[in-house]
Amino acid sequence: MRRVRFHAYGGPEVLRVEEAEAPEPGPGELLVRTEAIGVTLPCVRRVRGDGNGGGDPLPAMPGGEIAGAVVALGPDVTGFAVGDRVTSLTLTGSYAELALAPAVLASRIPDGASAVEAVALVRGGHVALAVLHTAAPRDAESVLITGAAGGVGHLAVQLAKLRGVPRVVAAVGSAAKAEFLLGLGADEVVTYDQESWGEPVDIVLDGVGGELLPRALAASVPGGRLVFFNSGGGTVPAYALLAGDRTITGMTMRRFAAVHRERYARDGELLWELAGSGRLRAAVHAELPLAEAAKAHEIIEARANLGKVVLRP
Repeated sequence: MRRVRFHAYGGPEVLRVEEAEAPEPGPGELLVRTEAIGVTLPCVRRVRGDGNGGGDPLPAMPGGEIAGAVVALGPDVTGFAVGDRVTSLTLTGSYAELALAPAVLASRIPDGASAVEAVALVRGGHVALAVLHTAAPRDAESVLITGAAGGVGHLAVQLAKLRGVPRVVAAVGSAAKAEFLLGLGADEVVTYDQESWGEPVDIVLDGVGGELLPRALAASVPGGRLVFFNSGGGTVPAYALLAGDRTITGMTMRRFAAVHRERYARDGELLWELAGSGRLRAAVHAELPLAEAAKAHEIIEARANLGKVVLRP
């Protein structure tokens, strides 16, 4: 099979297409013949050695989101069979013709739905719903979403409006993305370089982190809260929390899925229902062959994408 690995940390140029033996599924794992692979900002950061906890041991394989058909089951896997079409999050090895996926994070693709649609909708949608569940916006509370034009962010904008949030502010790197986000229901669009992000909000959903984190926290009202769900790290002085009576809550999809299994399953069904009724649109910015993984990373690093970037094996 073909796979993509990197033998040194760096930019898109370090990604290499290689031939390798098919992996064997371990306990709780599915072996999936991939039909679509989602490219994410956390994955791009890990290739640069900027992932949480430092760089992966080299050589390494990017992780991310996959969709395809199950070709083998590991020990202790129940609820799935060979031939099932699924989408799942993988921690490593997703840029490959055959990938291992934790069964606990897998969900079936409905009949008639494409693998590209599944990658664009389900993984990012699960994260967006989990973040909104963690934030738990109450009546009349406003929300600001960073990375709003990305694979998770553009779904979070729509889902927040569907949840009844009266004011959704989309924060992005370029004003060129404003029309896209306003078309998805955002009430306001701000860019990171603006001196002011407008009237403070009750809740911030931060999908970017890094140097943007203090600015994102400062965009909330006294007593506001920020849900942190990115791999970009970042620090804020403890006094910023004390002085503003603000809180920061972290959210990881792996733990959320394990702790809230029933909700995770219901969320998958909800996403397909919303997409089928036309109330939720999963935008695909580009589809590229696996051999052009470096180009896909260039798009993400340039923050040029409007929606999901997908690789096709």
